[in-house]
Amino acid sequence: MATISRLDSRDPDFAAKLTTLLAFDAEQDEAIDSAAARILKQVRVEGDAALVRLTREFDRVQIHQAADLEIPRSEWLKALAGLPAAQRQALEAAAERVRAYHAHQVQTSWSYTEADGTRLGQQITPLDRVGVYVPGGKAAYPSSVLMNAIPAKVAGVPEVVMVTPTPGGQRNAMVLAAAAIAGVDRCFAMGGAQAIGALAYGTATVPAVDKIVGPGNAYVAAAKRRVFGIVGIDMIAGPSEILIICDGQTSPDWIAMDLFSQAEHDELAQAILLCPDASYLDAVERSIEKLLPTMPRAEIIRTSLRDRGALILVRDLGEACAISNQIAPEHLEVSIEDPEAWLPHLRHAGAIFMGPHSSESLGDYCAGPNHVLPTSRTARFSSPLGVYDFQKRSSLIHVSQAGAQTLGKIAAELALGEGLQAHAASATYRLTPPSNK
Repeated sequence: MATISRLDSRDPDFAAKLTTLLAFDAEQDEAIDSAAARILKQVRVEGDAALVRLTREFDRVQIHQAADLEIPRSEWLKALAGLPAAQRQALEAAAERVRAYHAHQVQTSWSYTEADGTRLGQQITPLDRVGVYVPGGKAAYPSSVLMNAIPAKVAGVPEVVMVTPTPGGQRNAMVLAAAAIAGVDRCFAMGGAQAIGALAYGTATVPAVDKIVGPGNAYVAAAKRRVFGIVGIDMIAGPSEILIICDGQTSPDWIAMDLFSQAEHDELAQAILLCPDASYLDAVERSIEKLLPTMPRAEIIRTSLRDRGALILVRDLGEACAISNQIAPEHLEVSIEDPEAWLPHLRHAGAIFMGPHSSESLGDYCAGPNHVLPTSRTARFSSPLGVYDFQKRSSLIHVSQAGAQTLGKIAAELALGEGLQAHAASATYRLTPPSNK
């Protein structure tokens, strides 16, 4: 059996095959959703007592009180100081690049004044408090700390609260070190749906936040869905995705490894290559077969490529761009000689990596742009996490006396048309002289 499917855009049934390839059942598991709902209710009703009990049960950490959940800053700093020099330098260099990139996203307040003196505008303010969920234990992602906490701090958020599970009491040094580097303000050793509940509702120990960001398992995702509206959330992310458009000039080994870089996340990840050169697709397939046995996560990669991957022969690069827009991938590599020329044709992607040297893995860690990206075709209408997710906009309306004369008549006419007499009266009371009393 082939390691990865081969498709041809010229085939009469190509559209149906592509639809089948892209299909992903994102429907929630009812058992997981019910469990998340029960846990959230316990945290909302019982507060700290529930956090202590659930942390003992799920993380096997024998704490005595909720205050034991907080990891003191001194421990973060100790973790940072104890890192091997190369790791610390890599974390600090990545953090600086992420900070520099996101500084360009900061929005500022603005206004303009009309001829009659009416001033209109928009006031930009940061959120007051943000919660960052970071997977912990063996599956630890310090890069997630940087990508979620740094944009919040660049936005001006005064308090960033991090939660991270510590199964068996295992605390990941790189995650704690990243918290110190990223400017996190408080950190709690808890995870799962109970951590989402604590951040959403607040307890005597854990402060309630305004928005929760960061990746987690299925229980975390289910809990985030349920608390949305009480707090904001970043997104509900699906499996990781990479789509590569290649002109056939990049090393086949490079492209094979780029496909692996997403396939190794989990069996549901998707890796697709589009190319107009059939012989090049053959070469990439040979590279896949050659390199796959060398991968520690070979079985995960193999399952992902077999079930959800594809090498697709297209007529030309223009058709490749059209198919890419249909797929709207999380990560899009444009591994061609002149990627800038094709950029205007690419409308839907979470992040676009241009040129053969721009591997997606650089974006995951240190290029600078955020690695929290829309998945499952949501790049058609949503964007990467950024500073703008931690700032909010308030409209400014300062109507002058002269402006009220013009706007009052317009508003009254429209309000009466909608049958809202109080609205109309509110506007006409300010007319000079008033039209009624």
